[in-house]
Amino acid sequence: METPICDFVRGYCARDALRLHMPGHKGRALLGMEALDITEFDGADELYQAEGIIRQSEENAARLFGAARTLYSAEGSSLCIRAMLYLARLHAGENGLRPVVAAGRNAHKVFLTAAALTGLDVDWLYPENPESLIACTVEPAMLEEYLATHERPAAVYITSPDYLGNLADVGALSAVCRRHGVLLLVDNAHGAYLHFLLEPCHPLDLGADICCDSAHKTLPALTGAAYLHFSENAPAALLEQAENALSVFASTSPSYLILQSLDAVNRYLADGYRARLCETVRRTDALKARLAAHGFEIRGTERTKLTLASKSFGYTGDALAEHLLAADIFFEFHDPDYLVAMFTPETDPADFDRLERALCAVERQAPIPDMPPLPGRPARVCAPRTALFSPAALLPVENCVGRVLAAANVGCPPAVPIVACGERIDESALRCFRYYGIKTCSVMKARP
Repeated sequence: METPICDFVRGYCARDALRLHMPGHKGRALLGMEALDITEFDGADELYQAEGIIRQSEENAARLFGAARTLYSAEGSSLCIRAMLYLARLHAGENGLRPVVAAGRNAHKVFLTAAALTGLDVDWLYPENPESLIACTVEPAMLEEYLATHERPAAVYITSPDYLGNLADVGALSAVCRRHGVLLLVDNAHGAYLHFLLEPCHPLDLGADICCDSAHKTLPALTGAAYLHFSENAPAALLEQAENALSVFASTSPSYLILQSLDAVNRYLADGYRARLCETVRRTDALKARLAAHGFEIRGTERTKLTLASKSFGYTGDALAEHLLAADIFFEFHDPDYLVAMFTPETDPADFDRLERALCAVERQAPIPDMPPLPGRPARVCAPRTALFSPAALLPVENCVGRVLAAANVGCPPAVPIVACGERIDESALRCFRYYGIKTCSVMKARP
């Protein structure tokens, strides 16, 4: 597997060239990696108009993932989500479809701001019995009913895996979308590794049209490294606009450190990654089994993520995380109900043992019966775009009941809005704000 971006940059560094271009550090060290930090100049290609080393590297990635086309993002999956919705808007205009995306309610807040920026409206797909605000799986029957009873939307959008490690039935959902002639877009930010399991279950393997992966979340890439993948079934017109869709929202100064990271990951994936991943899955499964036998409640089906529903063991997720912080163990995510750990082949086998010892050393307490509050289905007042671009005021949540949310001001992780832009804040939303420690909300100044 060639690494054309890495090779070019190393060759450039070896030439001891006179750097009369950006960046301003001129390759001299403050942090130590400056020599590798270049910009777009002759021979370095141009991201989003790639014809040279970047295009070659992206084609390598596409072959590894089984994609018709893969594009790099140096600004995470957030940029890819904006590009997907931009393409959905183009698709709607070209095919006479409603400028609406039907989406699972646990979409990342970037989805909402992207909908506002592109002028797309949102039809929310609510599960019958949601487990929590974060776990909000879209079922095939629910999607079938929606598509059978509504005018065709521009696309269907789901998040899989979610923060808690729940995987949607992407294969069945894609079959529903195909029957109705609707695009399926997947936020697969947490699932870049899924194609490389012994039984591949990446969204592209299961029929999605377009998806994004955050390489930095589950692969050894620098933070901000991501992919935008297109399947063989994606409309040709969208493939033609793919680079432009990213460039509309992207910086014109992409990080070549991140691009080199993506390039190097191609070799990493091609060189025995599947076997190493299989061993990580085996260790994760074994750890889950031992922790369950010890009394911990395990949630989620994702193979390299450990999600503990900690209240059954007598602790909130926040309290259990704080307990383990004393052992210098840091988690991906914790809230009042859950504690989430993520493993990769870079996790040392001894680290599994270290985590198990620390968890099993925690004294079990009486279960905490509290259930997380759910925000229900807030009343929609206006489109996300109208709300986001309206004059707004930042108020204490106690003063926001009856007001319309202007911006989805939630923390990350997880960045799942309790109320969406343009929805009215009610008492059930207020209970959620209190439960998750949200103190203020940005609300529309006008009172529609």
